[in-house]
Amino acid sequence: MPGVRITTPNKKLIVSIGSALVDILIREDDAFLENTCVPKGGMTLVDHDYIQQTLLLTKNTPHIVPGGSACNTAIGIAKLGGNARFIGKLGRDDLGRLFEAGLQKNRVEPILFRSHLPTGRVLSVITPDAQRSMLTYLGASAETLPEELSGTSLTEASIVHIEGYLLFNRDLILAALKSAKKAGAMISLDLASFTVVRDTKKFLKEIVPEYVDILIANEDEALAFTGIDNERNALEKLAEHTTIAALKVGKRGSFIFHDSQIIPIDPIGSGNAVDTTGAGDLWASGFLFGLVNNFPLEKCGALGSACGYEVCQVMGASIPDAGWDRIKSAFETIL
Repeated sequence: MPGVRITTPNKKLIVSIGSALVDILIREDDAFLENTCVPKGGMTLVDHDYIQQTLLLTKNTPHIVPGGSACNTAIGIAKLGGNARFIGKLGRDDLGRLFEAGLQKNRVEPILFRSHLPTGRVLSVITPDAQRSMLTYLGASAETLPEELSGTSLTEASIVHIEGYLLFNRDLILAALKSAKKAGAMISLDLASFTVVRDTKKFLKEIVPEYVDILIANEDEALAFTGIDNERNALEKLAEHTTIAALKVGKRGSFIFHDSQIIPIDPIGSGNAVDTTGAGDLWASGFLFGLVNNFPLEKCGALGSACGYEVCQVMGASIPDAGWDRIKSAFETIL
């Protein structure tokens, strides 16, 4: 199915809605995960003190950067030259100011609500296999009110991208979905983590058919959602009620399902991953940027692969300028 393009609303803005979180990254081994009861490769909600106590157990220096799935995607879109907006909630603290400054520095339009709770944070434990295992304190981000989202205009948006972590707050994600649908935007949902899918599966299966146009998952998330371990069959199930389904399969690339056809996307790059934090988020950046710019689906997927590869070559979810230069050089004929 060469050269297939998807018609999106005739607008360029991509709005990302999610948890405003700061990433705290540490390198540790699998024994550390076992000793601290951190599920490998998953995401576990914890309180502020649990993260602080876990940090006391490492001798390695943490690396602190603005993060959160939807935020990472928004920054990637802006770095590609796209029009990006992020909506979330912060605390009135130093980490909140760090987060907002990061958005502004990267040319992402911030719509940020404020809370007296501390800014949310994620402790990501990076093991030698480059896998990240996360402990998340939602903090201020968990206080985002449905009426705050409902009162935010999305009429300029071509695509509204929502991170799966919002599934833990039913009223909030429903407000986001209804506002996006009312605005006439396409709705993209990233399933975020197999633990999220496992814990919210019933609700997820209710909202996907009604609201979601683009469903993005990795292998573990697809298995948790569909109960199917065959990639092709799982992808078909993901796409059952959506316009597009995307299945990311790590080093082997990804697959896009549209109009009863599977489009394989080759991996880009051959280096070993340093850290997989943000890989899926940056894949979404390239893919969604391609969609609003009317790239063929093959090019959308390839751009997603390039962004996902580059972020895996560094600690954290921020691709350095040299990485963006390589991406833009490889895709200079369409960017």
